Amino acid sequence: MLENLNIAVLGDYTLLENLGKRGTTSDISLYDRKSRDKIITYIAPISFPDKIQSLIQVLNMTEFVILNLKSLDKYFAEQVIALDSLEISSGFILSSYEVDTIKLNQIIKDTSVANFKFIDNIDSLKIEIDKLTSQQKDGDLIIPIDHSFDVKGVGTVILGVIRQGKINVYDKLKLLPLNREILVKSIQIHDDPANIAFSNTRVGLSLKGVAPDELERGDIICSGKEIKVSSLELEVFNFSKIKYYKKEITENQNFLISVGLQIKPLRILIQDSKVKLILEKPIVYYSNQKFIILKPDSQSTRIIAKGTLP
Repeated sequence: MLENLNIAVLGDYTLLENLGKRGTTSDISLYDRKSRDKIITYIAPISFPDKIQSLIQVLNMTEFVILNLKSLDKYFAEQVIALDSLEISSGFILSSYEVDTIKLNQIIKDTSVANFKFIDNIDSLKIEIDKLTSQQKDGDLIIPIDHSFDVKGVGTVILGVIRQGKINVYDKLKLLPLNREILVKSIQIHDDPANIAFSNTRVGLSLKGVAPDELERGDIICSGKEIKVSSLELEVFNFSKIKYYKKEITENQNFLISVGLQIKPLRILIQDSKVKLILEKPIVYYSNQKFIILKPDSQSTRIIAKGTLP
């Protein structure tokens, strides 16, 4: 069985051409490299910095991160805030000679990015990547959907990474938040058919029981009862404002919540130190899952708060 790795590439995306072969591209671009013992998918939020949403979604799709730096601007700082908010500490920093390393270290100090390994060149980076191993996660199946299509002669096809568990052809599973039973008609792993796939594997699934226009990025295919569907009011804990966001959070403001690959509009109600999320649509989540609050029109950081779901 081949090992599967999913790696985010941030900063200068031209690095991708040296790492893999281009595959699916939307607001997120995927590049693949297959060797004798590994399949590596490199994932880049190519609509960032214009759109903060794709950055957060890519970080929720990957285990490791490559920061390929050409400059230290406010968007680099925003990436550091995102990585630190999600407590992502496994990665590499590849920087050009123009980058002030003293200033760089000051920016990442006391963040999870301080644990990233500095790399001098692409060849050294490839050697480090070949040393990486993924951690298998057993349990009930969890697959967040990141792309969906209507394929002629096949029907509904989704793409996603198995975050936990395993999947078999002809499995009957649950699709949330639709609460729909679906059937897995076929599985593909990087264009090759398979009968079974395990955690960390990026899969394409042909599904019976749902149409592509019923699906959204972040919907979950699962088994068991570990995944929940929220009500439209949800009390949360460990809520804290990002220190770089200087404005107050008030009830009449509209924000976005990022949970896994889901991004939904909401308002925030704070009363007597209790924080409630007032949602327009339900979110799908598991206990103690981290979330991020976004304000895309903010002139400073667009990542304004974080917390934990019940």
